Amino acid sequence: MFRLKNLNILGSKAELASLPEGKLLINTINAHSFNTAKKDKLFAEALTNGDALIPDGVSIVKACRWIKAKSQPKERIAGWDLFEFEMNKLEECGMRNEECGVNNSSLDNSQSASADNSKLGSGQRTVMFMGSSQKVLDLIVKRAAKVYPHLKVVTYSPPYKAEFSDEDNKAIIEAINAADPDLLWIGMTAPKQEKWTYTHWKELNIHCHVGTIGAVFDFFAGTVERAPMWWQRHGLEWLYRLLKEPKRMWRRYIIGNALFLWNMTKE
Repeated sequence: MFRLKNLNILGSKAELASLPEGKLLINTINAHSFNTAKKDKLFAEALTNGDALIPDGVSIVKACRWIKAKSQPKERIAGWDLFEFEMNKLEECGMRNEECGVNNSSLDNSQSASADNSKLGSGQRTVMFMGSSQKVLDLIVKRAAKVYPHLKVVTYSPPYKAEFSDEDNKAIIEAINAADPDLLWIGMTAPKQEKWTYTHWKELNIHCHVGTIGAVFDFFAGTVERAPMWWQRHGLEWLYRLLKEPKRMWRRYIIGNALFLWNMTKE
């Protein structure tokens, strides 16, 4: 049974620095994704069995205290916080032109030498954005060139459909493996992004951190405005989104928040 009380959740933004290098799956959880996972077994497995789970919602932080959960996160860690931390870390690696983020144990000796030499020779790290529309990805590339000039950005826009065919999945996996990124972002909205990454995890022949952060693609591209800092600091980013897009968000936040409280009461 999927229960918040039993989940291993990261405790603070400072703990992001303690995540080990190498192939690592990082997911986020908030009230909406928790409610969804209660009804979706594969999504629940993806969140439970990933390598790291961050509390992307004040509701998760407060609920963990209320129900005396195994994990007691001290603060919200938004998907944007994870994005900035990982991107800044990789940018610094590129600036120093040093080996960073390569897990040699996952490669044989010939592969390791080849990967290390190419990365050290260029001084450039590769970050890949898989998901969203080509329009959003083009905006991401344009902004990243200014904000993260030492990073090489690779993108892939998958077909816009509810379910991918075997051919679609094969093409996505081949594109990711060919890019051999030092950081991979998956952005196809929850729960699709988490379920896809979890299902195809063993087929991804990569050595890096992988984050499922769909909304951040739009935030970074500038196609969706994130809540001002005051709203973020007071745990009201959800309310800001509700006020900005009431027709699209009312069910998620009004009904969803009530359902989350009911689920916590049962726990």
